Amino acid sequence: MGRGIVQIFAQCGVEVRLYDAQPRAVESARASIGEVIGRLVEKGRISTATAEATLARIIPVTDLSGLAGCDLIIEAIIERIEPKRELFAKLEAIVAPETVLASNTSSLPITAIAAGCTHPERVAGYHFFNPVPLMKIVEVIGGARTEPAVLDRLQALARAAGHQPVIAADTPGFIVNHAGRAFGTEALKILGEGVTDTQTIDRIMREQVSFGGSGFRLGPFELMDLTGLDVSHPAMESIYRQFYEEPRFRPSMIAAQRMSAGLVGRKTGEGWYRHLDGKQLTPPEPTLPEAGSQPPVWVAPGPMHEAVSALIAALGARIETGAKPGAEALIVLTPLGLDATTACADWPAERAIALDTLFPFGAGTCQRRTLMSTPATRDDYRDAARTIFAADGVRVSMIHDSAGFVAPRIVAMIVAIASEIAQQRIATPADIDVAVRLGLGYPIGPLEMGNQLGPARVARLLEELFEVTSDPRYRPSLWLRRRAQLGLSLHQPD
Repeated sequence: MGRGIVQIFAQCGVEVRLYDAQPRAVESARASIGEVIGRLVEKGRISTATAEATLARIIPVTDLSGLAGCDLIIEAIIERIEPKRELFAKLEAIVAPETVLASNTSSLPITAIAAGCTHPERVAGYHFFNPVPLMKIVEVIGGARTEPAVLDRLQALARAAGHQPVIAADTPGFIVNHAGRAFGTEALKILGEGVTDTQTIDRIMREQVSFGGSGFRLGPFELMDLTGLDVSHPAMESIYRQFYEEPRFRPSMIAAQRMSAGLVGRKTGEGWYRHLDGKQLTPPEPTLPEAGSQPPVWVAPGPMHEAVSALIAALGARIETGAKPGAEALIVLTPLGLDATTACADWPAERAIALDTLFPFGAGTCQRRTLMSTPATRDDYRDAARTIFAADGVRVSMIHDSAGFVAPRIVAMIVAIASEIAQQRIATPADIDVAVRLGLGYPIGPLEMGNQLGPARVARLLEELFEVTSDPRYRPSLWLRRRAQLGLSLHQPD
């Protein structure tokens, strides 16, 4: 992180002094930056003269006193509060009164770091993302005593370096690490309930979620393997504790057990997946059952009845159009946040299958469809449903009964947590969406996800999740609920 921060500021014309308690680390950092800059020259992105000028701006110093003339000092040391406070206390004895002291912490409270300083008003958070030269986002965080002018200076400098600054309140996880809790945490909750396996959850999130044709590049378990469970699980636990055990952030014992076993991901060769030579080994997808005689299909009444009936007709299946299903019909349900058991209360559960309709599911509009059975659904009807809904070549995932399926449940929680960040005034709606899109690589910002799906629809999905589970993690934020009731955008400020 420190090397990347040095590089971007040196490249934008700022003189940077580089210090580390281990002198060899300084030499290694400068050499590493030199290699990166050299590759930019080889690719023709910058000239040799520009590269030489950039490297000349990086000045190693062997003692903290070498930082005395700096206008801004950014620390990127170990992620523990006491060493940071000790370092800032030492720096205050060296630097000028107007020098800004910034921490690159990803999770520690800025107010607590600044509490040990004589001048806490000049202390702020300046949280970059790795790799810094490529991740064009930085969170600017003010503590309880930080002067607004300090935040203005940090924003201006970030823009000069080609990064997008976003202002965040001094709260656990700031914006990005706070908003990112839903993706992995809810996936772990789904896994813990035995709804389906990790590979299926990843496939659904990569291939079914679509916002204007764009979705998630990695599934939640693939992302945890890439990041390392030794990094992601402690972050889950930390934010959960710091928010006084807020149910939305409740971690998973499964992740804790796997971390204890050393199954942390790509770096150890085994996590949720096995990895060989840095490549993920993914088990093959279950094959479709052999096609046999197919029952007629009856679609339960509801808002999606017409669209689902049109799909079934396009897939070549026989459709029943009566007010009630016939004695042999496959019953197709289209719940939003309810589970299949609740949704089929009026119909024979042994012939019932639910279809996820939150994202595009029609012929030629999707890569994957998700089906859900009840505990009573017969195997022959499960097999028939898989065959029918895969008739156009679209991949089909069959999961066990779950309130909210997989993709709707995870995406609804992403929207719910982002809405609560807005409600708590941790950041503006615009900054929330920019920070999450750039910091986490989501296809669009979380509040825009809610807008595109419809705030009222997302609020109802969450309410039905809560109705089935009685788990307060699914309660809709007041920000979401009020805008849903008023027909407003989730970007609408108070």
